[in-house]
Amino acid sequence: MYTRLKCVLIPLTAALVAASAFGQAPAPAPAPAPAAAPAPAPPWSVGGIDFSGLVDGYYTWNANHPASGTNGLYNFDTAANQFSLNMAKLTMSHAADPIGFQVDFGFGHAFDMINGIDNNGLRTKNIEQAYVSWKPKGKDSGFQMDFGKFVTSAGAEVIESNANWNYSRSLLFSWAIPYYHMGLRMTETKGHFTGGFQLVNGWNEVEDVNSGKTLGFVGNFTSKKIAWNNNYYTGPENPGTNTGWRNLYDTTLLFTPADKFNAYVNFDYGQNKSGSGPSEFTAKWYGVALAGKFQLNDHNAITPRYEWFKDRDGFETGLACKTGKECDPLQEFTLTYEHKWTQGLLARLEYRHDWNAVEQPFYFQRGSTGSSKHQDTLAVGIVAFFGPK
Repeated sequence: MYTRLKCVLIPLTAALVAASAFGQAPAPAPAPAPAAAPAPAPPWSVGGIDFSGLVDGYYTWNANHPASGTNGLYNFDTAANQFSLNMAKLTMSHAADPIGFQVDFGFGHAFDMINGIDNNGLRTKNIEQAYVSWKPKGKDSGFQMDFGKFVTSAGAEVIESNANWNYSRSLLFSWAIPYYHMGLRMTETKGHFTGGFQLVNGWNEVEDVNSGKTLGFVGNFTSKKIAWNNNYYTGPENPGTNTGWRNLYDTTLLFTPADKFNAYVNFDYGQNKSGSGPSEFTAKWYGVALAGKFQLNDHNAITPRYEWFKDRDGFETGLACKTGKECDPLQEFTLTYEHKWTQGLLARLEYRHDWNAVEQPFYFQRGSTGSSKHQDTLAVGIVAFFGPK
């Protein structure tokens, strides 16, 4: 049984510097007026390179008071009953015209978790993304190709807290999907539809664990009221062998029925086959998440979220199942209040309740030696971020 810490993101970009216009009056008219002053560059942009970044910190109170000081089954905001730095991050990017790039680097516990099992993790753990882009010239071209390390296309949430609706990451983001990939990514957009193909080393690997490669297929539909994103990854992921493939289907349906209300449904189904013949075994995991964001006004919002996730064999979470039985499904309910003080500064107050069924073993630590079938936390997260307007 092995534990997998997985990986996205959503990149921040902005308009390039506008070219200035010059005028010249014909002779024998009076001398031409001075050239118009160049248009100012967008904020946080220098020489055609856009800069963005964030600092994300939090305090979490855990009612179980675990001796380990860790919130069970959380990603990123794992520190219990203490202040902690989730991440400090800086991004540099240039939109492809036809050549572009993006580099995201930073520090904090999130970066440690993202690269926790990568063979090359210690050398690249401070780099979330680093890729070059190529886009054919022409205003109607919807094709783009990227090469390097990039966040996964799967999931309803991303690595950066300010781009999500809740402060804590969902169970599906934490345990059902990868964080990132290393390889080639191609996308083509035509109207409301986007298709994509990826050829990558695998899940959360800058250096591959075998000689096989993972294929990724992306299909998205976007309209004013609905966005439907679909991702399928398939390839050999077992260390040292190309026998046995891992498959993941991820789909997210986003609804925007009103200006101040959004909702999504996210579903994941994954499996990993290992061994061959009599020793062949297929681990499975699957789950669903539902969330709705109510924008009360320009500064305040409330987001409830519910999840049901079953890691049947403990493959993704590393949980110990009861002998001869499947692991219990995990559930969580989260209620998040968000307040935006000003552009680039927000705070979130969040209550979260996690639980599993009555079957032993219980999955959450209580005190120094006890265990519990549930976990209650109260968190305050503050995120300061900047970028091109």
